[in-house]
Amino acid sequence: MEYLVKSRLSRLQRKEMKLKNFPSSSIPLLALICRFALAIIFFYAGIEKIIDPGDFAVAIYNYQLLPDGTINLLAIFLPWLEVLIAASLITGICIRGAALISALLFLTFATALTINLVRGLDISCGCFGASSGNISWLYPVHDLSLFCVSVFVLIYDCGWCYFFD
Repeated sequence: MEYLVKSRLSRLQRKEMKLKNFPSSSIPLLALICRFALAIIFFYAGIEKIIDPGDFAVAIYNYQLLPDGTINLLAIFLPWLEVLIAASLITGICIRGAALISALLFLTFATALTINLVRGLDISCGCFGASSGNISWLYPVHDLSLFCVSVFVLIYDCGWCYFFD
C-alpha cells in the first residue's frame, strides 16, 4: 500500500514539474493544436498534388529554379513527403523530425516565392496543386508564418504523453 502512495505522489510531482517547465500551462495545448493544423495543411496539399502530378510539375517548372531533369522527380516525391509529414504529426511518431522538415520546406517555399516575385513572374503558386492561385507578396508571408508555427511545434510539442501521464 505504501508503494502505491509513493508512486501516486511521484506522479503528482511529475505533473507539477511539467507545469513548471512552461511559462504557461496552455503552451503544450497550443503546440498540439498547431501540430494538427500543420498536419491538415500538409495532408490536403499532398493529396491535391498526388491526384494530379502533371499540373504540379508544370507549377514547379514555371518557377524556373530547378534543372528540367529534376522537376518530374520532385513533382512525385514532394507530395508523398507532405503526406508522410502529416501522418507523423497526427500520430505523434517522430514529431520533432517532421516539424524540422516542415520548417525547412516552408523556408524553401518562401524563398522560391520571393525569388519569383522579385523577378516579376506571374505564375501559379502550386501550393495546393491545380487549385492554387497566382503568387503575391502574401504567399511568402504565409509560408514564413507557417515556418514559425513549425518551429514552435519543434520546440514546445511534448507529444501525447504530456496529456495522459
